[in-house]
Amino acid sequence: MSRPLRIEFNNAWYHVMNRGASRRRIFQTDEQRAYFLTLLSHTSERFDADWHAYCLMDNHYHLMLHTPAGNLQRIMRHINGVYTQYYNRCEGKDGALFKGRYKAILIDAESYWLQLSRYIHRNPLEAGIVEDLEDYFWSSYPAYTRARITPDWLSTKYILQAFSQKNSRMAYKRYVAAGTDEETVRFYSGNKQSSVYGNESFLKRAVKGRTPTIDLPEIRRIRGRITIDQVIRATATHCGVTQVEIKRSRRGRGVRSPARSIAMYLCQEVAGMTLSDIATRFGLSSYASAGSTIRNVRLKRKEDRDLNEKMNSIKLDLTV
Repeated sequence: MSRPLRIEFNNAWYHVMNRGASRRRIFQTDEQRAYFLTLLSHTSERFDADWHAYCLMDNHYHLMLHTPAGNLQRIMRHINGVYTQYYNRCEGKDGALFKGRYKAILIDAESYWLQLSRYIHRNPLEAGIVEDLEDYFWSSYPAYTRARITPDWLSTKYILQAFSQKNSRMAYKRYVAAGTDEETVRFYSGNKQSSVYGNESFLKRAVKGRTPTIDLPEIRRIRGRITIDQVIRATATHCGVTQVEIKRSRRGRGVRSPARSIAMYLCQEVAGMTLSDIATRFGLSSYASAGSTIRNVRLKRKEDRDLNEKMNSIKLDLTV
């Protein structure tokens, strides 16, 4: 199973969620819920986390987060780790509390921030816990409607500015009451949920000129299967050689032909090809030769910063 997608950069927006292991409760008391919210406050000050919405359910949570400093993993590692320690002390338990790593969906905030906030805030209503969302204390929704004082660490202006300034809170209340839109329902009800809520052009803009952390299996699912021809074409462009030079088999030239070796490595790493297929397509005598070439590239990549940066650039071209 592939790890969840991680794309980090300055000013990224995320929908972050996590649930208890085996769907067990992660909040047993209101004191525990209050402590979790203090962690959001602390990360706002310590890590420049910009919180826009939250909803704490019994066995999971939803958070809407903006990261000016591009430090999502640091923020969430702190929250999940510190809260797990606190929970275990309260309950006299040890071990993992959450199902696994949190799920973080990269959001095209310009297009979907309103829909996302509505989806998060409607959770208690959809679960049948309350009939009036203002009655649910452990959500940011009452702060948006002025049913409760807005904490200093919660930002509401970004979402409310989408409505007229005079009646923005009432307009937002009507917007949430209208129900979740069909596009958002389809997105979150899929069996294999994407880790990017936005179109392909958004993803390209998001990573342009940056070196984000990318989980290749997930990106392959978003983009579709990558072919050997795409790998060879991208490698030739970045290495300044012809595609013929990469395809041509010459005995003893593996070390002196880095572009060809890089292409083989990427065929396995990005395109998911087997060693046997790589050997056949590159005219090698056996899959062992392909394996040896790929291992050498992997070792050189750790030692050669320029090579590593070049390969990251090729991978980004192939995956976005």
